Amino acid sequence: MKKVYEQLLGAIPDYKAFLTVAEMDDSARRLAEAFPDVVSLREIGKTQEGRPLLCLKIGEDVLDETGKPRNMLLLGLPHPNEPIGAMMLEHLTWELGKSPELRRELGYTVYVVKAWDLDGAMKNEGWFKGPFTVTHYMRNFFRPAGHQQVDWTFPVDYKELHFDKPIPETVAVMKLIDEVQPRMIYNLHNAGFGGAYWYMSAPTPEIFKDLLAIPPKYKVPLHMGEPESNSAPIYDTAIYGCLGITSEYDHMEKFAGQDMKELVKSMSSGDCSAAYAREKYGSFTLLAELPYFYDSRIEDLSPSDISRRDALILSHKENEATNTGIFAILAALEPHMNPRNQYLMAVKSFTSFDGGGIEALTALLDSDPKYDKPATVAEKFDSLLGSSKFYKTLNFALMLGGSEYELRQMALTGEENPEKKAGLEAGRALALAAFDAATAVLEEQLNYSAVPIRSLVGVQLESGLRVAEYLKEHNV
Repeated sequence: MKKVYEQLLGAIPDYKAFLTVAEMDDSARRLAEAFPDVVSLREIGKTQEGRPLLCLKIGEDVLDETGKPRNMLLLGLPHPNEPIGAMMLEHLTWELGKSPELRRELGYTVYVVKAWDLDGAMKNEGWFKGPFTVTHYMRNFFRPAGHQQVDWTFPVDYKELHFDKPIPETVAVMKLIDEVQPRMIYNLHNAGFGGAYWYMSAPTPEIFKDLLAIPPKYKVPLHMGEPESNSAPIYDTAIYGCLGITSEYDHMEKFAGQDMKELVKSMSSGDCSAAYAREKYGSFTLLAELPYFYDSRIEDLSPSDISRRDALILSHKENEATNTGIFAILAALEPHMNPRNQYLMAVKSFTSFDGGGIEALTALLDSDPKYDKPATVAEKFDSLLGSSKFYKTLNFALMLGGSEYELRQMALTGEENPEKKAGLEAGRALALAAFDAATAVLEEQLNYSAVPIRSLVGVQLESGLRVAEYLKEHNV
């Protein structure tokens, strides 16, 4: 690796907390003021709640040998509970501003949106400063429904699937993509639990070995559990293809066993930036997923006492049982909530669609002999503690957040409605009891620690540098 990159990685601060949105925006403004010759800052749009969405441009206009611009677009907080990338951008943007050598070696004009889902990020700020425990993270968690997610409301018109309701943040970045036509998009994600893994819009097998060697350098585990989606191509260990909503559609069409006209009624979101930019401009997209929390079982490849098939079916059944509890609390809360309450919409979105149910899952598992083999400890852990417990518990947190938001609004507006207030308080009590019970199980069954932010930034930054160099060398 080039010396200037080694210096960049070695200079990552030992961050102890995540920046708030106000702190991110203030830092971006100070950067533009400190280096006005190489850094500019502009507003590219407004959020749904009317806040300015800012974009940094760093460096002179870089052209390749054919005279075509070589632009890179970095997108932080594509989901509002995922601030690791924003910390990576905090470090990278200041170092790019200060170092002509780094800008020259990188060889791209860099565009940066530190906080894409800015409104949602502000709803997560309760946990950004710690303590970094599973319970505290979940208690202050927010993530919007699919049709409100900034990177899943790009237009799509495919077979029976039609979506053309992009939200303002999506429109802003869509226009930015149209303007700069990036060679590379780096979409900075992270997961709550598990290990490091990557998505990319085309395979780059020549650097897979290099990528896989990065997380161990920072003592971050690789993800050895099940992929998030069975439709994603598996390029290598923990490296997957990202193909957008159309591949999900084709996968469900193959295995759902029902009329897609009916099934798509449950699919309320659109396509993603990776698919949009690839189709229009041939852009290469990299996603890096990293965990906040670590349990050693996530990288244990020894065989467990259960097959992959049985683990996935048991996970699905546990999800359905949890959904029953979620629906019961929703039945108590929903009559008293604004139907546009973002917490309410999120819970309904996350629990209403299961990709065709147990029949579709069984058909998929029965069609592929790889699911008959024993699950590794990592796969069993991922299926039975990750999918069915950790992520499902977040729905109880969302119902808590939604009921508390409604109660705050009543207090702020002076609304006098004793029946509504009593209903919200009763529903909140149910959600709190379920949340406390579920997090108690997680705190007991997980043997976890919080991964240092500096380590996570290191993996994300070095991954991006490796891929950017590869694309530049191959003139992609």
